[in-house]
Amino acid sequence: MSSSRPYLIRALYEWILDNDSTPYVLVNAGYPGTVVPEGFVEDDQVVLNLSPNAIRHLEMDNERVCFDGRFGGVAQQVWLPAGAIMAIYARETGQGMVFEIETETPPPEDHEPTPEPPKSGGRPALKVVK
Repeated sequence: MSSSRPYLIRALYEWILDNDSTPYVLVNAGYPGTVVPEGFVEDDQVVLNLSPNAIRHLEMDNERVCFDGRFGGVAQQVWLPAGAIMAIYARETGQGMVFEIETETPPPEDHEPTPEPPKSGGRPALKVVK
């Protein structure tokens, strides 16, 4: 199954806006593919305001969240892979969700090949287990 994180991020974003609150995201700035304003990163994390009046051209899909924002008066495009978003919450109440930290790990190099499933030919071989 695919990750539920991007679906939850979108749902919570809408829920926060519907409740007249300001959606904030906590981002792992060191996550691969993340593009955030470096001057605002502390301890490899950054909190970003996703309010419609703070950003432009917001796009959220199953891979990433991206938008245009102004940071210190300088326009910048921000790219947040879904795995980089550590939390989404309402600034006013703190209500929202914290996600497990994701790390992109390459598959092990010395893995054994997956065994092939048995060939089907006739009746299945079932046995009683007591």
